[in-house]
Amino acid sequence: MEDAARSRRSFRRHFHNWTSWAGLLLAASALFAFLFLFAIDLFAARSSPYVGILAYVVAPLFFLLGIFLALFGALLAKRRERRTRHGPLKIHIDFSRPRDRRILAVFCGGAVAFLFLTALGSYETYHYTESVEFCGQRCHVPMKPEFVASHHGIHANVECVDCHVGPGAAAFFKTKLNGVKQLYHTVLGDFDRPIHVTEANPRPPQMICEQCHWPQRYAGNIVRSYKHYLADEQNTPFTVQLLLNVGGGDLSNGPEEGIHWHMNIGNKVEFIATDKSFETIPWVRVTNKQGGVTEYRTAEFTDDPARHKIERMDCMDCHSRPAHRVQAPNDAVDLALTTGRLDPKTPWVKSKVVDALVKPYTTAAQADDGIATSLREAYPDAATAEPVIRVAKEIYHQNFFPEMKTDWRTHPDNISHKNWNGCFRCHDGKHLAADGKSTIKASDCRSCHLILAQGNAEQIQQVNLQGHNFMHVDSEYSDFSCAECHTGGIQK
Repeated sequence: MEDAARSRRSFRRHFHNWTSWAGLLLAASALFAFLFLFAIDLFAARSSPYVGILAYVVAPLFFLLGIFLALFGALLAKRRERRTRHGPLKIHIDFSRPRDRRILAVFCGGAVAFLFLTALGSYETYHYTESVEFCGQRCHVPMKPEFVASHHGIHANVECVDCHVGPGAAAFFKTKLNGVKQLYHTVLGDFDRPIHVTEANPRPPQMICEQCHWPQRYAGNIVRSYKHYLADEQNTPFTVQLLLNVGGGDLSNGPEEGIHWHMNIGNKVEFIATDKSFETIPWVRVTNKQGGVTEYRTAEFTDDPARHKIERMDCMDCHSRPAHRVQAPNDAVDLALTTGRLDPKTPWVKSKVVDALVKPYTTAAQADDGIATSLREAYPDAATAEPVIRVAKEIYHQNFFPEMKTDWRTHPDNISHKNWNGCFRCHDGKHLAADGKSTIKASDCRSCHLILAQGNAEQIQQVNLQGHNFMHVDSEYSDFSCAECHTGGIQK
């Protein structure tokens, strides 16, 4: 017993030095920072997914550094003892000596100040990890496409963590660990290019959307005007003014009708997708509020539905890019022409700019050179070319990210049916019920919108509150998918 006590005292005496004390102070501060970060994140109104990096990576590293420093000081003390053949140097404080009192006061003051700075730094760093700037520019270089796109959408003022951290304890700990994993892959550079939604990194659940968007709300009719330009020499304008029947799905707030009939309040819509991005949907099941069930399937789908995962339709099946929408080149150039950033009087400017944008580039710098070269060939006059080049580059940097292999083709935007199949994934006229007659129509356009006016400057004045039949520029409309020709880039 005495030998054991003597051995413990022999071990502890080597830590009586300023180096070891500083190391122990650093370790204690790191432990304090970990507990402080864990507490404020646990009780905060909203959780940050990146506190896991601070609490489970940074704080433990400083803790280990402090322990290493303490052991290093002890090792130096032990070597000094062996070399001098004297007892270990001990810190002896005599309060009667002014020098000792000053040294102790400085050490204690420094310790308190260090703990205060640790708490302040941990708190400020916690809030910084919640910021959009941190998510998009600092730690998450791979998230540049999402960061840039988010600044041009309706959720531009919404913090990343408001949507990307789910409720509950399970989501809390999952986001902590996911933040650490993301740091690991970012450091190694082995992340996916482009980044897709996966089972390990799923899209936000509908309950996240419902924190701000009340699903029972009746939206009614909303007027939208879409101004396009044809790819001809005159950049001929073609405008479509729609009355969107957004409607709603809750009878207590309005008629059960329109686009938001799909809200799963009065009715339940389920489907089977045969691809991960939910672009191919061969089977649909609708259960109405009376409990009646109707199944629709395409001729190609002959499997038993029980062999597949049945998804329940939610907001993001249509609003697939609510916060990170990357514009298609055609749409981006149309907007530039509408707002006057590009001059519609410049011959062929619509087609020339779109053509320059969609050429294959491997880096943003290469794209700048390629766009400039292409448009200078199209417009030898510098006074005409340079403004067009400047706007084309702006469009490219806002919507194309070659280093991440990301552009409008990467992530489907299913809110409509022009550049992606969107509505036509189900409403294609090919999904038949068991009776072989009932179908999910593609040509029943008036269920979702009325065309109030369409065409050029003169035709757009001919408003029809009963709704025009859709007028296609160069062919009659029938049950076909717009996205077969309207790819977002050069028209097929």
